[in-house]
Amino acid sequence: MPTNDPSLWSAGDAYERYMGRWSRQVAPAFTKWLDLSPGARWIDIGCGTGVLASTILATCEPAEVVGIDNSVSFLRSANVTVTDPRASFIRGDAQAVPQPDDRFDAAVSGLALNFVPDKDAVVREMARVVRPGGIVGLYVWDYAGHMQVMRTFFDVATALDPKALEYDDGVKAPICRPGPLSDLLERNGLLDVEVRAIDVPAAFDSFEDYWSPFLGGTGSAPRYCASLENEAREHLKGEIQRRLPIGPDGEILLAIRAWAAKGMLQ
Repeated sequence: MPTNDPSLWSAGDAYERYMGRWSRQVAPAFTKWLDLSPGARWIDIGCGTGVLASTILATCEPAEVVGIDNSVSFLRSANVTVTDPRASFIRGDAQAVPQPDDRFDAAVSGLALNFVPDKDAVVREMARVVRPGGIVGLYVWDYAGHMQVMRTFFDVATALDPKALEYDDGVKAPICRPGPLSDLLERNGLLDVEVRAIDVPAAFDSFEDYWSPFLGGTGSAPRYCASLENEAREHLKGEIQRRLPIGPDGEILLAIRAWAAKGMLQ
């Protein structure tokens, strides 16, 4: 996950519990929407633990998938979990991708764009490494809207503590909306740009199943939790528990939305 703060995404296992499991539901809808022919060469920018790369390998019949990330722990997780010989994972910066021009048929990125300082540089690099007629595609969480797992957390947190706004990606990531995403791709030379919502359910067996990933320290909301004293954290926990729609057997069902965008290189 490329970011100017590598410690934000330092633990692959913690990320998997926090967001990776939901990304696994979004990735197949995203790759189906891209609709690339078998035998394509893909590059996954900000590949993280390999969620999107593994989906490409399983569903798209690629000739090759190259993953790029600057997190050593994420790359370690990707190399352990993705053993397909068509895949390779390389450390690198999304804003200066260590690959030659025109090498790939598709450059993709899942849930990484908002953590990179220069978003235009990322899209320019994605376009640079894609051949003419190739595809650039990405998706991000709808942090300010229907990403209810995090929206519930930050709505409660900011009501209790205005400092929580400093961690809230719904405020910090205005790129994660259809208009800004479309503008980003178009101003960097991509044609036939499309943006769509991908909605998936997020089911939790219990409140603890929902709450425990926020204690992992990986991601904006867990970092905010880690910044709190025990009493404040327990108060936040109780208020969130009161807010969530908890079923008769303790189960919780929330909605998650990602915004996906794609464009073609001339």
